[in-house]
Amino acid sequence: MAAAAISHSSKLTISRANSLFNPPSTSSPSFSVIKPLSSSFFFTTTASRIHIHQTAPLHSLSRRLFLPSVSSIWNALTGGDSYREAVMAIRRGMLLFRQGDVWGSLAEFDKAIELDPRQKAYLWQRGFEEGAEQFRLDVAQNPNDTEESIWCFLCEAQLYGVDEARRRFLEVGRDPRPVMREAYNMFKDGGDPEKLLAQFSDNQAGEYFYASLYAGLYYESQNDPESAKLHLLAASESPYGQRSDDYMASLAKVHCLCRNWSSS
Repeated sequence: MAAAAISHSSKLTISRANSLFNPPSTSSPSFSVIKPLSSSFFFTTTASRIHIHQTAPLHSLSRRLFLPSVSSIWNALTGGDSYREAVMAIRRGMLLFRQGDVWGSLAEFDKAIELDPRQKAYLWQRGFEEGAEQFRLDVAQNPNDTEESIWCFLCEAQLYGVDEARRRFLEVGRDPRPVMREAYNMFKDGGDPEKLLAQFSDNQAGEYFYASLYAGLYYESQNDPESAKLHLLAASESPYGQRSDDYMASLAKVHCLCRNWSSS
């Protein structure tokens, strides 16, 4: 989910249009999750899935928390120094993203790909810079990743409009997390974010966080910045958003920071 996606101020804030974080020379608008935002709305998700929020039950954890697949182990055995240096660059990029340095994180993710091109297929964290293309590549490697599908929609909604993005919607396998199954259906079929929130408002802290996060992003894709602000702030300021090591919690905070959104 991804560093490149957060800022696209005129086209995709989330992943790919001209955005606050896209270089000035870029011709396409960035993606913030508001239509005039950018496809780079969420600029960076995170290459390593190492941190696990210890208080949340397994089914509510983000997939972003887990280590990469077995292929990563093979890469470590066969890639030599280039692979190890690429992994270090990814970790630096994730740290910089958490600190709000979007450009710095993108530079490290690009460095990782330069050191070991095989990393590109797994760098969902960088997804928004190249938007939908990156997420579709990620889903080809992990066909059951609900969040990649949603992020692809967010990017393409800014590029082609909501109707076309829904027509092109990436269908994936069944997510074990109830909140993500409902979020997936909301984006796929055009549901009501308030119903999603009502369904999970009294549930586990992680489920409330994800319901608020994706409700906000849904509103942003519909060009409703006020509703997006309300729910993204709720996600970032929730107990899970404040205390969890989940990379998506950092993403919510950085998103609000980049939008200059605060509850005050």
